[in-house]
Amino acid sequence: MTVRIGIVGYGNLGRGVECAIRHNPDMELAAVFTRRKPESVKLLTQGVQVYPYDEIVSKKDSIDVLILCGGSAKDLPVQTPELVKYFNVIDSFDTHAKIPDHFKTVDSVAEQSGKVAIISVGWDPGMFSINRLYGGSVLPGGHDYTFWGKGVSQGHSDAIRRIQGVKNARQYTIPVEDALKAVRAGTNPELTAKQKHTRECFVVAEDGADLERIRQEIVTMPNYFSDYDTTVHFISEEELMRDHKGIPHGGFVIRTGTTGWDDENSHVVEYSLKLDSNPEFTSSVLTAYARAAYRLNKEGQKGCKTVFDIAPAYLSPLSGEDLRRQLL
Repeated sequence: MTVRIGIVGYGNLGRGVECAIRHNPDMELAAVFTRRKPESVKLLTQGVQVYPYDEIVSKKDSIDVLILCGGSAKDLPVQTPELVKYFNVIDSFDTHAKIPDHFKTVDSVAEQSGKVAIISVGWDPGMFSINRLYGGSVLPGGHDYTFWGKGVSQGHSDAIRRIQGVKNARQYTIPVEDALKAVRAGTNPELTAKQKHTRECFVVAEDGADLERIRQEIVTMPNYFSDYDTTVHFISEEELMRDHKGIPHGGFVIRTGTTGWDDENSHVVEYSLKLDSNPEFTSSVLTAYARAAYRLNKEGQKGCKTVFDIAPAYLSPLSGEDLRRQLL
């Protein structure tokens, strides 16, 4: 059976989903929905139609799972509960503190509609979340550490671009090497945000802009940079496009703990990612979970789920027999 996928939003994430579908033979791209003019959207996949977002409900019988590729600030809190009335849906809602409320809202609608929604899918939240769960379950009483980077933070980069006099910018989140070494050594350090990460900014300023004012606005920006050691570099647009045009990211989830009657043996469990393209990897995770949503709904399940609720076998195109033979 081929899973028919619809994509909502065709930015970096939507294009990544389109690429991921190409590598999953049991899936096909059924449609793309956009708030832009459909004729302005050029897909990589031949023969697939782009529709206005307002026409999405009319396609509910030709799509098995919708993958929602909008933003967590304004798009997904509205779109996910609205669209799960008609479709099985996957989203990448990543505002950690608001996930419980988002879950409740989506779950109440999905239970009534009989559809499956899997929310907050990606690598963090998502793959990193699973590894935090595994680590804490296997080593109770230990310590969790999550480091992000080195990678481009799209939200922080956007915050810099909103400063008057800034033409373009990229911001990198970088783990502090000494902190990483201490955690890997099993010393269980207590670390502040500043002790775990630094921030490095590459800024293209407009002609005649006050560079020192821009620098001060960046390093003192609350919730973004004021709590970190932040370095600001002013570069040309040519340098930015040459050296910083990609969107790499990654990071580490580390669990430390002990076993034995008197905690005499120490253990360190580490999961790491090094990503050339943050949105393309996230898209690949979303696509795997679309397969799970389809299977669960075919079994008669409904309601909102997170990555914690999905058995790993539902993500794979392999049968249970093949999984046991090849991977177990």
